[in-house]
Amino acid sequence: MSSEQPEDSTPRTEAEEGVDPEADHPDVADLGYERARDELAEVVRRLEAGGLSLEESLALWERGEALAAVCERRLAGARERVDRALASVEQRENSEQE
Repeated sequence: MSSEQPEDSTPRTEAEEGVDPEADHPDVADLGYERARDELAEVVRRLEAGGLSLEESLALWERGEALAAVCERRLAGARERVDRALASVEQRENSEQE
């Protein structure tokens, strides 16, 4: 019996494959978080509703990937800002205690 783990056959997203999903959808790059999130929710709703051709479904899926990447980037940026603000407050508090 082999000790190797079976290869994961779960489909990987374009982001996991190292593909930039925003490259094919440059119009989403400048969207704010809320707008990208709302459009992503609409994409998901349309995909779940079905009734689309394969080509339409793939195009929507790709746009959804690009929108998800924008959301992730915006959230990461917000998290960095919060972390910097918290670090600044902590540094000020430590300076005041000395």
